[in-house]
Amino acid sequence: MLNLSKIRAAAILAAAAFGGLAAAPAFAGTCPAGQTAENPLAARLTMPKAVTDDVLGAIDLGKEIGVDGRDLRLRRLVVQPGGVVPYHSHAGRPALIITISGEITEYRSSCAVPITHKAGDLAREADGIGHYWVNNGRVPAVLLSADVKAAD
Repeated sequence: MLNLSKIRAAAILAAAAFGGLAAAPAFAGTCPAGQTAENPLAARLTMPKAVTDDVLGAIDLGKEIGVDGRDLRLRRLVVQPGGVVPYHSHAGRPALIITISGEITEYRSSCAVPITHKAGDLAREADGIGHYWVNNGRVPAVLLSADVKAAD
């Protein structure tokens, strides 16, 4: 059975983590209209470069809501200019990513063109998409990532 008070508390904490944003953030960093297409990402980048990935917290969803073998975690990624978050898949691992500062470019298996994520943009990562991110800018890009992943 779901514990609604724990779910409400988690929602409040998530809202606090994303402080200063509108109550219903827009998915501004989505594939542009008419550009949705299968993209094999033939030149995909597979090695991390100039990126830090720190887990800020995690919750064992088996103990919380009976979803055994899964964790909900919150991470902070800092991608330096020229840095890369390497290619990975979101099959069975949904996530929401918010760009806190800077700007970053996503290369996604479901979009024919690169997607630019600016500060305040929220990206939805689900449905088994594959992608990688590159900071083509001149300042670090800071991202917060909330995802559900297989427990360690």
